[in-house]
Amino acid sequence: MSDTYKPEWAPEKDSDKFASRVMFGVKGGHDGMPDSSGENSQTKRAAVIKRKRLTVDDYVEGVLNGDRMILSRAITLVESNAPVHFEVAQQVIQKLLPYTGKSTRVGITGVPGAGKSTFIEALGTKLCEAGQKVAVLAVDPSSTVTKGSILGDKTRMENLSRQDNAFIRPSPSGGTLGGLTRKSRETLLLCEAAGYDTILVETVGVGQSETTVRSMVDFFLLVVLTGAGDELQGMKKGVMELADAIVVNKADGDNRPKAMVTRAEYERILHFLRPATENWKTNAYTCSAYTGDGIMELWDGVVSKFMEQGLENGVISERRKQQTLSWVYSMVEEHLHNLFYRSPSIIEYMPRVEDEVVEGKLSATRAVQELIKKFSATSLKAGIDNDITPFDIK
Repeated sequence: MSDTYKPEWAPEKDSDKFASRVMFGVKGGHDGMPDSSGENSQTKRAAVIKRKRLTVDDYVEGVLNGDRMILSRAITLVESNAPVHFEVAQQVIQKLLPYTGKSTRVGITGVPGAGKSTFIEALGTKLCEAGQKVAVLAVDPSSTVTKGSILGDKTRMENLSRQDNAFIRPSPSGGTLGGLTRKSRETLLLCEAAGYDTILVETVGVGQSETTVRSMVDFFLLVVLTGAGDELQGMKKGVMELADAIVVNKADGDNRPKAMVTRAEYERILHFLRPATENWKTNAYTCSAYTGDGIMELWDGVVSKFMEQGLENGVISERRKQQTLSWVYSMVEEHLHNLFYRSPSIIEYMPRVEDEVVEGKLSATRAVQELIKKFSATSLKAGIDNDITPFDIK
């Protein structure tokens, strides 16, 4: 065991009875990493190979050719918060816009544990086997403590990730409710330009308050479980009234009878809710992502029929127009929000206002008026003149 050593938490007087051992690192460094021994090694380090910096035309050509590596780099560019990447990303998006809008956009949401990832893998694999190109945008919850995400959905979708026609992109939610932001929308456009027929957007399972996904997809699918509450609970306004279909997952084995009962309960609930899409009746269905039962029946008999009908009567076209306008308005709000909180005058003035509010010397409404007045007088024009990007933030 000369190549290992005891960790610092190991008891000192236990001989070799303590099982934990730690291996020494590679001496002399490797892959650009320093020498783990802490000694001045004479070993020549391997040169670090830097990737070629792509131009806007390189990104556009690679995406249009379906190059998954360049598509991934383009998405990373869009997701970046660095101001230097913003203008390049927007140029890429602008040049790719004429090649977007030809895919089927499906949003999939549901409570945690409903089997969204398993359902997407089963559906995506079957679509790939049928000759379609499928892109999955999986949003992973970010930790409120470390701000990090596991990004494990691609690892979990083992069968789908092996398909040549599949592209899976996990992204952190970044604390956003539902995890869907401007970046999710632009990522969707990039995947469409790369020639993917179907875009499946999996959201963070956060319950009834998650409605953002409705504003970026054509078809909205809610995945539910058996025993998730009574009829009154299900009738509460929220994500359910936005769904174009509800599917009760895990309808297999001993759970199948319960799933059929749950489906009937949701059918009764939907009878009292206004349809989410004009000229379309929302129904409940059952499936098993584990066995594959009901997956393609749901796609062929519901989603495909919905898209065909929506394209014929103009509902899909009108929905996408409204979604684009909503996107513009939300970005305006985001831009103003960032201008306000990054304003030097507000940063300087805010502590005094906060103290007065906490001490009861100033009402909350008056505090808002004071802050807006200060912002309008000193920072708003300066922010516009300096052409600060909406994402020169955080």
